[in-house]
Amino acid sequence: MMTLAPGAVIGIIGSGQLGRMLSMAAAQIGYRCFIYAPEKTGPAADVCAKWVQGDYGNAAALAAFAKSVDVVTFEFENVDPAPLRSISDNAPLYPPIDALEIGQDRIREKRFAADCGGRTADWAEVTSRADLDVAIARIGTPAILKTTRFGYDGKGQARILKPTDADAAWDALSGGAPLILEKMIRFEHEFSLICARDQQGGIAFWDAPENVHKDGILATSTLPAHAKILEQVPAARALCRRIAERLDYVGVFAVEFFASDDGPVFNEMAPRVHNSGHWTIEGALTSQFENHIRAVAGLPLASTKLAAPQVEMRNIIGADADKWLEWASDPMSHLHLYGKGASSPGRKMGHVTRLGGL
Repeated sequence: MMTLAPGAVIGIIGSGQLGRMLSMAAAQIGYRCFIYAPEKTGPAADVCAKWVQGDYGNAAALAAFAKSVDVVTFEFENVDPAPLRSISDNAPLYPPIDALEIGQDRIREKRFAADCGGRTADWAEVTSRADLDVAIARIGTPAILKTTRFGYDGKGQARILKPTDADAAWDALSGGAPLILEKMIRFEHEFSLICARDQQGGIAFWDAPENVHKDGILATSTLPAHAKILEQVPAARALCRRIAERLDYVGVFAVEFFASDDGPVFNEMAPRVHNSGHWTIEGALTSQFENHIRAVAGLPLASTKLAAPQVEMRNIIGADADKWLEWASDPMSHLHLYGKGASSPGRKMGHVTRLGGL
């Protein structure tokens, strides 16, 4: 157990918008953030105290980076965990490596969720074209073929609505990497839980937002959620608590769920702050970013209560960023642009949070 005093340095692996918002939250409490990333610049560059350019796989560079900070965390989980182990000899690393390894492998993730008492969609590991036929025969269609690693925002996925779609799905995703076939379950609503756990074992949850995706990318997170989601939140929170305690987790993580007729179905876990929690910056008394910083710095967690009766977070994707003046002109909205420059289709350029019912 350690508690960092103001002026301490928090190292962040990753340079995207999550690192940007973590750095802003840290500065509010009096901490400085050093960013480590292979790029020359990124969204976090505008707000961090220092930028260190280095490859995610360079153990020696990561060790040197760790020596320059007081604690290390990460905002990007698609990195090789092995080199990160060199960090722990020089500075504490939160969340734990085990959480990172589980969260970046869909097969290991589903097994872990089941071990913790969660329910997942039927699934099968697929390593060959013949495996895919066997999996379809057992699981049925419709189903989704996914890469087990490095898939996000709808990437690395192919839908199989009928058995004859198997060839196209296989051709789209096969390439030596292991795949997983997941049964598409019937659900009416999607939701997520954002959970924070501090170094003393204290756990806090924010209210569950109802999430709507478009083309595989989160479009909106809205509170309060549908009544069916609210009925399933206690069971979902119990699973998240077991996950956090099993991993001895420190920091913020997110779990996405489907609200089915038979209760919450575990979809996936993200061992970091999460897009569906961006609404917490203005919509809660304490944001997911501040509580993550509090946790890794050894501070107690602060209140996660709602700051308004109604909250909606909308992602700004691609050319929608050109509407920035429209978003900024709404007195009840809070605009966040990530400083990414030119937009492109499917690229998250920012988000806007609107508070209502006040």
